[in-house]
Amino acid sequence: MNPRRLFIASCIALITTSMVFSIRGDILDSLGSDFRLSKEQLGAILSPAFWGFTLSILIGGSLVDFVGMRLLMLVSAAGYLLGPLAIIFAPRNEGSYTVLYGAMLVLGLSQGLVEGVINPLCATMYPEEKTRRMNILHAWWPGGLIIGGLASYALTKALGLDAGVVPPETRTFGWQIKLALIMIPAVIYAAMVWTEKFPATERVTSGVTNGEMIGEMFKPMFLLWWVCMWMTASAELGPDQWVASVIGNLAGMQGILILVYTAGLMFLLRFFGSGITHGQSPLAVLTVSAILTAAGLYWLSTVTTPVQAFLAATVFGVGKTYFWPLMLGVTSERFPKGGPLALAVMGGTGNLAVAFILPMMGAWYDQLGAAAAFRYVAVLPMVLTAIFAGLLFYYRSQGGYRAVKLDAAAGH
Repeated sequence: MNPRRLFIASCIALITTSMVFSIRGDILDSLGSDFRLSKEQLGAILSPAFWGFTLSILIGGSLVDFVGMRLLMLVSAAGYLLGPLAIIFAPRNEGSYTVLYGAMLVLGLSQGLVEGVINPLCATMYPEEKTRRMNILHAWWPGGLIIGGLASYALTKALGLDAGVVPPETRTFGWQIKLALIMIPAVIYAAMVWTEKFPATERVTSGVTNGEMIGEMFKPMFLLWWVCMWMTASAELGPDQWVASVIGNLAGMQGILILVYTAGLMFLLRFFGSGITHGQSPLAVLTVSAILTAAGLYWLSTVTTPVQAFLAATVFGVGKTYFWPLMLGVTSERFPKGGPLALAVMGGTGNLAVAFILPMMGAWYDQLGAAAAFRYVAVLPMVLTAIFAGLLFYYRSQGGYRAVKLDAAAGH
């Protein structure tokens, strides 16, 4: 086993996953125009990507110990090839909706399989520094957003897709070539893991039974953490998927640049600032994050110029940075007997939440305006501020936040 090679392959797999996210967001308007879809219909077509993510991360997380990580990674890479091809060659008739829906589902399944493998893999390879390594690994989520966003922006400029009048065939070719970029990193990480040996998960090596793993899901604190995951994911990923379209309408600019900019902030903070969370209670960091996310989302709903958009995006970007890795990191540290299943439940929940919020934001967009889509979502981090602050004081009253050691918890 080569831990360094597996960790790099995991990072590239996550890059692929987030490139899907950024490129899909950038081509939404063109896709809607080509297939004559409303914003609400687009939101509905996006939903199976997240339903699929949820389904496969739960299944994948449950099967990791039985099927093996390597096979699941290779299956995910195959999905990243089939999904884009299906969308690119979708018919321009009444059957197009079904094809697009199915292709988005395939992409979601692939994304879920990646998360279902790389999170327990990271926790297994680095048991003494789970939160820090999760931050570094998940730095490549915004890293992939940057790569996908900048590639999309470059193609927009190169093909003149932001000109006043664009021939339909040029616009179609533009979104098709952007979508095809997803297949490149998929091939790379598939080649890296093709013959690589993967380790048994931490849960298996510590002798935790399946019953103990499942029982961890029903602890009251885990259930509260599960509820929080619904809100953190909705507040982070829902606006991210709509930001290119919403900011384009509010501030009259290429909204994909906002996504790239906030992704850049997240990458730097996660990759180089992982020590911030390692030395402090994650609840303190999450409380501050929730406050900034709420403020940033509300501010984004009021912008009218590119300068205002970038300032508001700074607050939002910093705020949402540590949501996903800390939710997973705390899950791994506080509920270690849950193993890959606990991480799969949390990751799946996050994406299921986005499947609900996307069509809701699309409906607000259609019926009330672009600003309302962000303003309404800002309520979620307001609620999270109260919950995280309450948990922070609770842990302090118990002597402080501490990671639970699996060997002690399992009795080995």
